[in-house]
Amino acid sequence: MRTLIAHIALGLAALGFAMTSSAQDAAASAASAAAPVVAAVVEAASAPVAAASAAVAEAAAAPAAAAPTPNKGDTAWMMVATLLVILMTVPGLALFYGGLVRSKNMLSVLMQVLVTFSMIVVLWAIYGYSLAFTENNAFIGGFDRLFLKGTWDNVAGTFANAATFSKGVVIPEIVFVAFQATFAGITCALIVGAFAERIKFSAVLLFTALWFTFSYLPIAHMVWFWMGPDAYTGADVVEAMNAKAGYIWQMGALDFAGGTVVHINAAVAGLVGAYMVGKRVGYGKEAMAPHSLTLTMVGASLLWVGWFGFNAGSALEANGFAALAFVNTFIATAAAVLTWSIGEALHKGKASMLGAASGAVAGLVAITPAAGNVGVGGALIIGALAGFAGLWGVSGLKRILKADDSLDVFGVHGVCGILGALLTGIFNSPNLGGPSAVADWTTVAMITPDAYTIAGQVWVQAKAVLITVVWSAVVSVIAFKLVDMTLGLRVTEEEEREGLDISSHGETAYGR
Repeated sequence: MRTLIAHIALGLAALGFAMTSSAQDAAASAASAAAPVVAAVVEAASAPVAAASAAVAEAAAAPAAAAPTPNKGDTAWMMVATLLVILMTVPGLALFYGGLVRSKNMLSVLMQVLVTFSMIVVLWAIYGYSLAFTENNAFIGGFDRLFLKGTWDNVAGTFANAATFSKGVVIPEIVFVAFQATFAGITCALIVGAFAERIKFSAVLLFTALWFTFSYLPIAHMVWFWMGPDAYTGADVVEAMNAKAGYIWQMGALDFAGGTVVHINAAVAGLVGAYMVGKRVGYGKEAMAPHSLTLTMVGASLLWVGWFGFNAGSALEANGFAALAFVNTFIATAAAVLTWSIGEALHKGKASMLGAASGAVAGLVAITPAAGNVGVGGALIIGALAGFAGLWGVSGLKRILKADDSLDVFGVHGVCGILGALLTGIFNSPNLGGPSAVADWTTVAMITPDAYTIAGQVWVQAKAVLITVVWSAVVSVIAFKLVDMTLGLRVTEEEEREGLDISSHGETAYGR
């Protein structure tokens, strides 16, 4: 544990010392580009004059290896996937959350989701993408892509490309930028459900900016940043390329679409917020039933549809892994709807529409880290378990925690995110129908069934979860405290009783 805390402390310190490595990259690129020419000249110098002339002529005449170019199908799919994730957030998440609060707070939740998402997209373009997805150290990226500079090459007159998971396959980097911006945006928007109906709008925005910078970006870098498959040109460079990747990626943790980066990260921040903002006035004494389950159902349905872009899009290509993630997202979600409904009927005597909608979200959350990492049978089991786990999270666990997590952000996203992350280590096994994981990016060879150890992979998954929980919790406590000291976190009791629609935004969702 002391080693883990030391690593986390080192990572947090690294945020203040992020240095760019663009000059080194440029020098390395120039040296790499010059290597064939230098080799030809050296060879020519050791040969007779005639042979030298022939060698130089042959080197000049030989066509340079063609750089990979994006496939239009992959590019089109990734743009569609990006649009689907936007649909998940606005209007999907906004309506799902909006229907769950009281009518006097409907617009305030819609506003928090919409404006938070929009602010993060802007911050992503300014510095977020650069800090998450450029080379620097194991905990945070550098500043090579500030304001997205370099995504268009003015000298070459072409767009820069981003790696996928296949050698020689790329997509335009600006498409990858947009896709990942939606992940950052929805992650921050998820948090607002934990302290809905009593927080200042300005406090939401300031906290989100701080948490995005010091929690989301480092976790995204640690989990997802690596040098790409084409960087692994031979066994002699493997160790060096691995050392440049994010800390959690180096550990070998599997997170296909954001179990740690998105759901656990956001859920912990939400739980901290629920404690630090405090309970709603009248919580536990007054009725606080959802005002429109119809809107919640509409929102849940949009989340399910949009989640196909979220999960299947994380393959970064229109290929078999995208199809696997697509089917797994479909099946796991359906299974979770059924098990939540069954569990609710057994526990309360009746299955509710709110429970079924919540079950869908639970299944979507749990399958996220596993989507392209497990077989269909594994997805079915993960979804089924998620329905029961989510139901326990919003009932039994919530009573234990004694937090007013208004819209059950931790109960669903935290519990099911952790469940999905751990089960990924089990059902990724080729012995259980999973696709296994890459053992060597030089040859793209997979871990064989006899070499795959479930216990070992689950332990790696558990460490990734623990790092995310501790990191997000520490950053969240500090960020909420800073906001409380500057702007204050809560509205007044009078404003809360009046409703945030009127007191914070001067309008109402419904005519009176």
